[in-house]
Amino acid sequence: MPTNNLRKILLVEDEPDIQAVAKVALESVGGFCVEICNSGEEAVRQAPGIAPDLILLDVMMPGLDGFSTLKALRDIPAVAEVPVIFMTAKVQASEVAQYKAMGALDVIAKPFDPMTLASSLKEIWERTRR
Repeated sequence: MPTNNLRKILLVEDEPDIQAVAKVALESVGGFCVEICNSGEEAVRQAPGIAPDLILLDVMMPGLDGFSTLKALRDIPAVAEVPVIFMTAKVQASEVAQYKAMGALDVIAKPFDPMTLASSLKEIWERTRR
């Protein structure tokens, strides 16, 4: 169930380098607690137990891609309402519109700036909570 305060983020990302940079950026700069899943399949299994406030979801992953992962997460009552932000290099206006139509709050472009990642998430969170 989403909360008003953003504290715990589930990062679903298959690239170890991106995982490491995002985790450090979000924890050190943003003060968030970050849990990582290496795949969409792992996220579907682990997300209910993690109980995140927000899911930061890579679009292009082997196995379950971001779209399929989001669809599967929406079918799990414990995390069905957890807000999702996609993270991808595919950020043309039509692509962003498609992500939002699927239910994503917004999109973070890759490559992202580690120093502004946390503030970007906070801004999206605040803007969509009104």
